[in-house]
Amino acid sequence: MSSDIIVSPPYYDSIAAAHGDQEKSPPLEQDIPQVSSGSVTAGYRSAKYSPAEWFSNYQTILEQAGTNHHKAQNIKQKSRTLSQDTEAAALKTQAEGTRLLGERLQEIHYWKSELQRHIEHLQADTESLLMLKKRLERSLDSTETPYAIATDNLTCRARRLGAELVRDIVEEELVKEVDLIRSIQALLEKTAAQIVAQIKRNREAQQTLEMDWSDKCQAYSFDDASGRHSNMSPDTQQHPSSATMQEQVSTPSSWTQFTQDNLSKAMQEEQATNNLRMLVEQMLQDITDDLRVQCTRVDRAFSLRCEDLIEAKTQLEMKLVQTLEQIGSQERNIEALQQAIHNKEAPLRVAQSRLYLRSLRPNMELCRDQPQLSLEAEVKQIDATLESLKHKLSEARSSLSHLEESRMALQKDINCKTHSLFIEREKCMTYRKRYPTISALSGY
Repeated sequence: MSSDIIVSPPYYDSIAAAHGDQEKSPPLEQDIPQVSSGSVTAGYRSAKYSPAEWFSNYQTILEQAGTNHHKAQNIKQKSRTLSQDTEAAALKTQAEGTRLLGERLQEIHYWKSELQRHIEHLQADTESLLMLKKRLERSLDSTETPYAIATDNLTCRARRLGAELVRDIVEEELVKEVDLIRSIQALLEKTAAQIVAQIKRNREAQQTLEMDWSDKCQAYSFDDASGRHSNMSPDTQQHPSSATMQEQVSTPSSWTQFTQDNLSKAMQEEQATNNLRMLVEQMLQDITDDLRVQCTRVDRAFSLRCEDLIEAKTQLEMKLVQTLEQIGSQERNIEALQQAIHNKEAPLRVAQSRLYLRSLRPNMELCRDQPQLSLEAEVKQIDATLESLKHKLSEARSSLSHLEESRMALQKDINCKTHSLFIEREKCMTYRKRYPTISALSGY
């Protein structure tokens, strides 16, 4: 039997051990038996328990073991229940997160599809505006031809001669055509600038949508990859800092509002593009109609002017023929008058000779007899006839001079009208056949 001092076993709290608390030993009980008195039994009786103490000690151990066993069973049961509950909660939370990720993917896909649709619309609108801009440029280029035609017509008509240089209906219509073409050119240039500005706004809106679409594609990829993660995924790892709230993050409402604002801006630009496209189409149709109507008016004025010139030229030519005939007749009349005057010279000489000879009669023979009176009357008659013939000859010569002046005026006017007719028909109207077609004026 050992003589060592027997002490109670260390105190172990199983509940504290289950919670990870550090083991603590209670203070030693101060129930060590007192050393027996007496020197004879000192080696056998010192530091020993009594039977009652021995029994109490192992009963205490048994009770403590039972208590610890009960506590261990309770903790194990609660641990199993807690494990099952946390496992179910974790699976439920994970399933809820997966469901929410799926819903989020559907939402992102919807907005991504809307963004893609409006991006395609903006791209198509921009392409249509670029084609419309080319049409405007071609239409603007095509207006140079009618402008050159109208200005050339005015320049050619400025070379008309004399009284033909008149501000007639043709010139008024040509001036209207030049003013119309200038206003149309200014309108086309202004509209082309509007189209360029609209193209710029469309591209800015498209760029904004493309950036939003790209961000949503990345977000969709991340959320899709997140939704595919499971407890068996080998590529998962711990990221403790990812659960902390990040600064400057959007809320679902601000996230939706941001995309809606971008789409609203895009739809505004789409509507503006559609309105501008309709406006330009109508404008091209209107300017084409206006130019063709004005061209028709100018052509009609040219035709009427040519008809007037032809009619006037015909009348002048007819009058010239009559004048030439009259000149010939007058020339013959002058010749006849001259001949008549010449024919009166002989009778006048005869009568004057007779009077002269009879004036030589002597003395009483110088009598104013009937022959003398007849001869004097004859001389007076011949003188009066000659005076009348000479007067008529002067009138005939004056008339011939006037007829010659009329002939020259008629010929000059005919030449002027022939020159004007050449300008109107050969220069102007022939050149106007190069007027652009309706399709060319419309920019096709």
